[in-house]
Amino acid sequence: MKRQSALVVFSGGQDSTTCLFWAKEHYETVEAVTFAYGQRHHLEIQVAEEIAKEQGVRHHILDMSLLGQITENALSFAAVLAKQRGIQDIVTGVCETDFSGYPDCRDVFVKSLNVTLNLAMDYDFVIQTPLMWLDKAETWKLADQLGAFDYVREKTLTCYNGIIGSGCGDCPSCHLRQHGLDVYLSQKGEG
Repeated sequence: MKRQSALVVFSGGQDSTTCLFWAKEHYETVEAVTFAYGQRHHLEIQVAEEIAKEQGVRHHILDMSLLGQITENALSFAAVLAKQRGIQDIVTGVCETDFSGYPDCRDVFVKSLNVTLNLAMDYDFVIQTPLMWLDKAETWKLADQLGAFDYVREKTLTCYNGIIGSGCGDCPSCHLRQHGLDVYLSQKGEG
């Protein structure tokens, strides 16, 4: 049985797009929020807008440019929007397995933030992290199980150099994405 509604923290990348499809599978209504924080490529916001539109998902863009890089605070702002929209579940693609040095991607941080948000806003939020314990190969597998493998592979923007799909092949993000894809395809017997 599907839960009522969810708000997906959405960048238009591999992880958040997989989470968007996951949310559509588990919730009656799905909305997405993208943060404009002065990212290197405005294309990231355009990709997020296009994917949300194609998937029939209401999309919110919050201008956070005055705050600079806000990775640790993004979920707090998503919670404010969720509460205004009457949404209790917030879905985010953070992953401790591919931690990469971001402290807000750790499970302990997300659980702590969930308690803090509930207390601070007197609202029962549930932060959903479907990718928390998955590596990139398992994320590809999940996208495939959700029927979104080709979509995620061709339409998402993960590349630091702003190249949609497979990316530039040189940046750390592209290496991580491609390695996960190669492992997944070899596990399926296609590699």
